[in-house]
Amino acid sequence: MKRGFYTIMSAQFFSSLADNALFVTAVELLRANGAPEWQRAALVPMFALFYVVLAPFVGAFADALPKGRVMFISNAIKVVGCLMMLFGHHPLMAYAVIGLGAAAYSPAKYGILTELLPASQLVKANGWIEGLTITSIILGVLVGGQLVGPMISDHLLALDFPYFDTGIDTPAEAAIAVLILIYVLAAWFNLHIPLTGVAMRPLRQDPNKSLMANVLGLLPDFWRCSRRLWGDKLGQISLSTTTLFWGASGNLRYIVLAWGAAALGYSTTQASALVGVVAIGTAVGAVIASMRMRLDNATRVIPLGVIMGLLVVCMIFINNLWVAVPFLIVLGGLGGFLVVPMNALLQHRGHNLMGAGRSIAVQNFNEQLAILAMGAFYSLSTKMGLTAFGAITVFGLLVAGTMVLIGMWHRYNCRQHPQEVEKLLEVARRDCH
Repeated sequence: MKRGFYTIMSAQFFSSLADNALFVTAVELLRANGAPEWQRAALVPMFALFYVVLAPFVGAFADALPKGRVMFISNAIKVVGCLMMLFGHHPLMAYAVIGLGAAAYSPAKYGILTELLPASQLVKANGWIEGLTITSIILGVLVGGQLVGPMISDHLLALDFPYFDTGIDTPAEAAIAVLILIYVLAAWFNLHIPLTGVAMRPLRQDPNKSLMANVLGLLPDFWRCSRRLWGDKLGQISLSTTTLFWGASGNLRYIVLAWGAAALGYSTTQASALVGVVAIGTAVGAVIASMRMRLDNATRVIPLGVIMGLLVVCMIFINNLWVAVPFLIVLGGLGGFLVVPMNALLQHRGHNLMGAGRSIAVQNFNEQLAILAMGAFYSLSTKMGLTAFGAITVFGLLVAGTMVLIGMWHRYNCRQHPQEVEKLLEVARRDCH
């Protein structure tokens, strides 16, 4: 790997670690403030909101500037969201602003891989990025759980600064203050990401039109990119798979916390460790996929999605920690092995069709729209009385059934358009665009 890849990995690790620790902290902040259960569940769709709303714009923004600078600006937005949460704004609104920073960050984070590396290294790079991201999830949920726990929060709250009142009085507020420092560290790494040499694509600006008219002019471009990716015989399969995977797993992160409380009687700190257990399996699966899978064989992992969905349903029968831990590791491993090659294939097709930033923005729009829709459904269902066990059953059956349909779709493409599919696979075997 090129040297700049390791700087990207470092920046991604610390930014993702803070994101995941902040999720646990926000859950605890709402719980401590006496917020109803549906507001805690609403954190997931609120984080996804700007991914959907700003998708037509953040991709073009990521292609118009060096990716490292885009990532730096995005982390600065996340710091603003943390400060809002720290100084009295409603946690849901502040968390939406942090989601805004994440929405701008993602096209640059993944888009730079296709600019920096050849196609033959994309699966390996995605394996390492996903493995490192999952590691940051493991540590993030553990760090978040421990920061709001009594052992560490008592020491943080005991810190006193002469002549200055911080206004930090609760464990969640102390945790947020620590996480701001981690975002600053990630921003420092962003400043050291090298230029890739790929030509920038400036935002189209008509001097005769207003700023709003120029911004809205990006919508037709985004629509064309979406149609192009959904029309690609390999892009549509990888995009539908990753959309389903992230839509379900993004909400399962909170559902596992709720399941830990319902099935095992765990607190937020204890249940956050279960999310880390799933992440351990996902990291292992991602690394194995990076070593075993090639870009042109990515579609072979589709049956694993069906198995993963059925295993999710089996969670409702588990109420013993010694059974839950290996089960969650296997579940996460299947997810990691599934998403890494599909993510790499989607990046490869998107970069060939329209450019890195725009393709990742289309991917984010679809994936986060799925998270937003599923999260809104879960929040509404929770408000109306749906239990964690019911939600797990619905999500598991949805994943398994949809993966069956995606597999049938790919087999149809192979039968009806064999020459086109083979041509795209041949491109995937070569380091060219």
